[in-house]
Amino acid sequence: MKKFIVAIVIIVALFVIVFSAKSKSDGVVPSTWWRFQSIDTMKYSRDLSRQELSDPAFDETIDKQISAIAQTGATHVAIATPYDEEFYPILKRWVDAARKYNLNVWFRGNWSGWEGWFEYPKITRAEHINKTREFILSHSSLFADGDVFTACPECENGGPGDPRQTGDVEGFRKFLIDEYMVTKAAFRSINKNVASNFDSMNGDVARAVMNRETTFALDGVVTIDHYVSTPEKLVTDIKAISQESGGKIVLGEFGAPIPDINGEMTEDQQAIWIKDALNSLVTEDAVIGVNYWTNIGSSTSIWNDSGDPKKAVGVLRSVYDAPIVSGQITDAIGSGVEGAYVAVGNRHFLTDNKGNFAFPYFSGYKTAKIENTGYLSETIEIKPGTQSVVVLKRENEDLVFKIRKFFYNLFKSSRTSK
Repeated sequence: MKKFIVAIVIIVALFVIVFSAKSKSDGVVPSTWWRFQSIDTMKYSRDLSRQELSDPAFDETIDKQISAIAQTGATHVAIATPYDEEFYPILKRWVDAARKYNLNVWFRGNWSGWEGWFEYPKITRAEHINKTREFILSHSSLFADGDVFTACPECENGGPGDPRQTGDVEGFRKFLIDEYMVTKAAFRSINKNVASNFDSMNGDVARAVMNRETTFALDGVVTIDHYVSTPEKLVTDIKAISQESGGKIVLGEFGAPIPDINGEMTEDQQAIWIKDALNSLVTEDAVIGVNYWTNIGSSTSIWNDSGDPKKAVGVLRSVYDAPIVSGQITDAIGSGVEGAYVAVGNRHFLTDNKGNFAFPYFSGYKTAKIENTGYLSETIEIKPGTQSVVVLKRENEDLVFKIRKFFYNLFKSSRTSK
């Protein structure tokens, strides 16, 4: 009798061992190619901010633009309204519209005095930092978790000037770092998860300023506003800046055509340029965020002035809102494998604590490689809109694991036969 009881206890214990580690997914949150993918509204949200400050009818324009951007699959909308109190009411109108359409905001304004916008008097670096801290602390309700805040886009265009001309490279670096430390602390104090290490600069300025020490101080991010002749040059420059700085790259602005760089383009030519650029960018692991400049009102716009989409909108949507490939990676006893690499070209996606993975579909790749330390690699076929379970085999199975696998397969077989 005692032997029978002991046997039952052992079986129950093994049952618990086998199945206790097994976890099932309640669903995978869809992935995007980048941590944030944005479209910029500068020509309306900044350039018309004083003109439309007291016009309630402008809300219809704001709503229409934000709604159209949300339909592309963008995660963020870039709003460039100045941070001066004069403009806060219209900034809030833009932000409220973004929240209505479930978009995060990439704040890409600045203090008007930095570049002398709207006849504001010039301000110093110290004034810029102090004013920015107070702006964040006094307007905490404006921000939401997941937003991005740029205190000083293209800083070289204002203040003391371009460090390449002034020679004050060290002063420029110190300003970037000091402002980041202040904004990071301010967002922490209001309990908002807002990234603020995205002060953008011209690509050539980045090469002069963003050494490895500065990049490290900015938590490993280099943000460039970069306009080039070809998609190939865009990728080449990104690779070079990433390698030189040691950082991940955020495209604070990119787009085409810029007449002085790209010449004139037809709607078809613009769509092809953007498609080629995006198809190249999705393969680069160094790129973590992109912002297309702009939606309306510039040579690079992808909607015409009446709000009708150009062909480039469909191109952007095909990448921003790509179909999702998802599934779960398990071991031989059905336990989810956490931290496995899913490699799609040069891009890598990690499984979560239940072994779930998800990544956007890109027609340029037909297979993905699954790898994890201690396991044999597997290659899977990429099929958009489907879910699959991938079983990774361990390189070496110890005795305990073999016992667990035996009972797992035994119970699995018994359930299947019923």
